[in-house]
Amino acid sequence: MERLFRWTFRIVTGVLLLAGAAILVVYWLAGRSLPDYDATQAVAGLTAPVEIVRNTHNVPHIFGQTDRDVFFGLGYAHAQDRLWQMTLLRRTAQGRLSEIFGQRTLRTDELMRRLGLYRAASRSVAAQDPETLAMLEAYADGVNARVKVLNSEASGRGAPEFFLFEPQVAPWQPADSLAVVKLMALQLSGHLGEEVLRARASLILPDERLRDLHPDVPGDGTVVLAGDLFPTLKDTRFAAADTADPFLWPVPHRDLAGASNAFAVAPDRAAAGGALLANDPHLGLSAPTLWYLARLELTTGGVIGATIPGMPIVLAGRTERLGWGLTSAYLDDQDVLIEQINPDNGTQYRTPDGWADFETERTIIAIKDADPVTLTQRRTVNGPVLTAGQFDLGTVTPVGHVPALSWTALAEDDTSMRTGLELMRAATIEDGLAAAQHFVAPAQNLMLTDGTRIAMTIMGRQPDRTDLHQSEGRIPSPGWIEANRWRGMKPADANPVWSDPDGGLLGNTNNKTTDALFPDHISHYWGDSQRVQRMERLMQARAVHTRESLIEAQLDTVSITARSLLPLIGRDLWFTGDAAEPGTPERRRQVALELLAAWNGEMSEHLPEPLIYTAWMRALQQRLIRDDLGPLAIEYPRMEPLFIERVFRDIGGAGAWCDVIQSTQPETCTDVARQSLDDALQFLEDRYGARVETWRWGDAHEARSDHPVLGDIPGLGLVVNIRQSTSGGDHTLQRGRTGGELPNPFLNVHAATYRGVYDFADPESSVFITSTGQSGHPLSKHYDDLGELWRRGEYIPMTLDPDLARAGAVGITTLTPLP
Repeated sequence: MERLFRWTFRIVTGVLLLAGAAILVVYWLAGRSLPDYDATQAVAGLTAPVEIVRNTHNVPHIFGQTDRDVFFGLGYAHAQDRLWQMTLLRRTAQGRLSEIFGQRTLRTDELMRRLGLYRAASRSVAAQDPETLAMLEAYADGVNARVKVLNSEASGRGAPEFFLFEPQVAPWQPADSLAVVKLMALQLSGHLGEEVLRARASLILPDERLRDLHPDVPGDGTVVLAGDLFPTLKDTRFAAADTADPFLWPVPHRDLAGASNAFAVAPDRAAAGGALLANDPHLGLSAPTLWYLARLELTTGGVIGATIPGMPIVLAGRTERLGWGLTSAYLDDQDVLIEQINPDNGTQYRTPDGWADFETERTIIAIKDADPVTLTQRRTVNGPVLTAGQFDLGTVTPVGHVPALSWTALAEDDTSMRTGLELMRAATIEDGLAAAQHFVAPAQNLMLTDGTRIAMTIMGRQPDRTDLHQSEGRIPSPGWIEANRWRGMKPADANPVWSDPDGGLLGNTNNKTTDALFPDHISHYWGDSQRVQRMERLMQARAVHTRESLIEAQLDTVSITARSLLPLIGRDLWFTGDAAEPGTPERRRQVALELLAAWNGEMSEHLPEPLIYTAWMRALQQRLIRDDLGPLAIEYPRMEPLFIERVFRDIGGAGAWCDVIQSTQPETCTDVARQSLDDALQFLEDRYGARVETWRWGDAHEARSDHPVLGDIPGLGLVVNIRQSTSGGDHTLQRGRTGGELPNPFLNVHAATYRGVYDFADPESSVFITSTGQSGHPLSKHYDDLGELWRRGEYIPMTLDPDLARAGAVGITTLTPLP
């Protein structure tokens, strides 16, 4: 027995020692890919030395004698910190993920090949003006110089992920940067999803109930329904669509397709007498975040702000003379056209002039550990043909037809990158507005200030539709009808401009920007109808503003939606009935209602009320729609405020949603409100215990910045994922969009991943922050060091003073030309 014990002890000890040694080896190998920021490196492609000066937060300040060398330095810095992220972005755009991930990314690759984003990017290289092309080439040379250093010096392959996946990195090309812009357009476009979902709902609902669920913002025209355009679909019964997204799926849910806030204050409304600008773009949370802070010293002056690895431009930031910010414009730049296939010749589709041949192209998707797949891509004059399984298009496409996508981002003469270059060099509002003329997609609201004036414009190409369009672009329409086709693009100067308003304030929260009727409408579908109300109150409540007041607005967590809806929904429930016995559902409901009655709508992570409210609204909407929509109800995972308001105000007879179709006894809206509150409280009690007072919103509203590849691997997820308790909610200015999906429907999955506030009375006091850190390396101290500051609503300073940058440097990378 003693001998058995000794051998067991030796074996266990040996296994533990081997495991420890393996962990140390893995840690050592992974650590080798941490860049040395304090080094001198001779590289090809430079005309003179370049300095990359990194401050305490690992923000690179890049100095060179020419703009070309500075863009080279930015490419080198991006590759130092985010090479894996850049590789993933490029492979996604190319449709080449399956080469390293195998079968699980095949559907993603198929979508990207059919869309043809990379093809359009490659063809757009020829459309670049000489200065933009020179910038793209210099940036690519900088990326490739870093890759060459990694290959020659065996510096850990550039990122730890390359030890697990294909380590070869193809040379970066100008087309790759243009493809990243187009990939961003895909991630910020929700109109396709809105069209399809609206069409699916129209197959189930009568016209008036469809208007409740997809309400028109005042000023919009009359909706035309899918059943009118494709009558045979009304008699078709579809199975529930597949709601599970494939691995690394780049398409967001329709109401997660980009959001942002931007505020600008003219000097006469600013306490210090200089214009103010604040901007916080909202994107899906990830580790690392998509944003990367950088400062470039160009020949026209310094520029600092937020970049995206893969692009050589500052997308949101400032110079000494100009500040700019971005919000998603929600311009309707996508239309689904249903093409009829020739029943006698499957290679043709119907046009206004008869049958025409599909443009076809075969492409091969290489798949790791599996046979390659050959796709036949088809295109019509309206755009690429998609499959029935993509975007749930099969549920709204009649037999004998295929869906095609018209989309501005598929332009093969995309000059959006020129806008970025010219903004970094601009000196005045007029320069900034002129730069916006070159932008194609994704459509953005560009907020500008030159310190003395403020302005905003929509930048991005607008499709030129006829006013005879059958669906006004709301739902898929027949592609063989001439009136449904785009006639081209409107001129860039047709985009609206707002400048120097009398009140001295400009702002946008993805809200509706114009009341123009179709076809000059910009959009039928907007990203916000709630936050804008809170923005107006905060901005107009002060006679003058400061940097701190704009920060306060960015971080505001009061839900105007909660303040509006709770009195409406609970009007027959507050303080009614006798006191119930402790431990009963009635007593639990009374406690919850007492808490909500005294609540001011602040979505604080430390309070139970935001959790009760959000769970109640989610349960309420599901009770209202699930009997009418059936399996389609799952496609509405987040509360739609305008819908709830229409129902409880009985606008246009919307109160009919409260009656359960299948039951014989008519239900009132009060009944549904009470029942859904009980549903929500039971759900929360099962999760967080029986004591309502101990529940905390932050426990459920956890911000999940997960590594898109390693985050689901057991053990590694603990290292690479960043989890934080957060305030805010779906409809607060400090937006924290909930996921809506079980088992954790209240997770914060979409938020302000970058915040910047610029004060032109004292430009050096400007501040910024991102949601994770600068490095994409999980072992770097800069992987998540900005994340805790971001969670607490703190910022770091941003300086354009070269002496301050060098004085606080924690590392200087010097790049010198090869002899």
